[in-house]
Amino acid sequence: MNSARRTFLQAAALGPFAARLALGANARPAYGLIGTGGRGRYLNKYFLDTGAQCAALCDVYEPNLALAKAAALDAKTYVDYHELLAQPGLDFVVLAAPDHHHCPMLLDALKAGKDVYAEKPLARTLEEGARMVAAVNKSDRIVQVGMQRRSAPSVLKAKQAIDDGLLGRVTMVKAQWNWNIAHPLDNSPLAGKLDWERFLGSAPSRPLTPMRFRVWRWFKDYGGGNMTDQGTHLLDVIQWFLNTGAPRSAVAQGFVAKNIGAEQPEVFSAVLDYGSHLVTWSLNYCNDYEDNWSILFQGDEGTMLLTDAGFEIWKEPWKNNREPFLKEAAPVPIEPHIANFLDCIQTRKQPNCPVDIAQRAVAGAHLANLAMESGRRLTLQNDLITVS
Repeated sequence: MNSARRTFLQAAALGPFAARLALGANARPAYGLIGTGGRGRYLNKYFLDTGAQCAALCDVYEPNLALAKAAALDAKTYVDYHELLAQPGLDFVVLAAPDHHHCPMLLDALKAGKDVYAEKPLARTLEEGARMVAAVNKSDRIVQVGMQRRSAPSVLKAKQAIDDGLLGRVTMVKAQWNWNIAHPLDNSPLAGKLDWERFLGSAPSRPLTPMRFRVWRWFKDYGGGNMTDQGTHLLDVIQWFLNTGAPRSAVAQGFVAKNIGAEQPEVFSAVLDYGSHLVTWSLNYCNDYEDNWSILFQGDEGTMLLTDAGFEIWKEPWKNNREPFLKEAAPVPIEPHIANFLDCIQTRKQPNCPVDIAQRAVAGAHLANLAMESGRRLTLQNDLITVS
């Protein structure tokens, strides 16, 4: 097989857009990246690899902007994202700024007539998420939220197995994420120039505090911690696989163990009630057992373990069926999710993860955070939260 044919077949697996690019098509949409931290630069690499053209970069922190510029030498650079949105010739924008910027940036991008690839979680609060969903639904823009499991081949196969009834009635799901990465927060001076006021945006005014910028996710002004960050991914998969909406209630507990200086816990456990099944969602950044994430679906006819490496299914009763009868080994790449978005900005079809799905995915995590703060069981109905 010649190299050109091999390149085309590899790209075709990502969708028609990437396949056309492999044959030398001229359609290379131009985009602007807002937020060039670690995640933003990660996304930038894969958008460039999938065939789009980075024409603009924006960040409030000069060192991050310089690193991103090195990978996109022709891109114009900005500190104010409004100026990036006004740049002519941008087909879409990629939003990778902290969570508290997601809502205003998306609303402004829609006003500027841009399609959007937005990082998850959708918003810092349920209320902001509802505003974003309403705004997107009133527009004609394509918005994809970065929950890449929605486009991963191995995850799609796992969902099909559940749709085929291989697990029977699922009554319990256990999601977990373990990494041993917790440590006291670094509050030493930042290297390079930071526009602190622009970083704060709509958040409460505070003196410049380096650790609040470095690890903003651990502070309530800017994000929901890993309850919403990692929880958005896993709770979305659970709700998608079991064809449910958001949970009806939640209880949660957690604490800061080693991330001294943080407000959001790096050790927590939540229980979410969906009526027909319960979901436990726990995270521990002080232990690396079964490194990374996993979701265990327990049904009366079978059990599925879904991880970053693929999935396995065992028949019931497990004591007599300890070898999985179905196994799929595969990672969860981001390229298919980006390719799906690029296809959709051409076809104008809805992407694999539109904003309404993203809002339902993070609703249970928001609910659990509020339950943990209040020490009470909270219920959710039509985005309204009550104490039960």
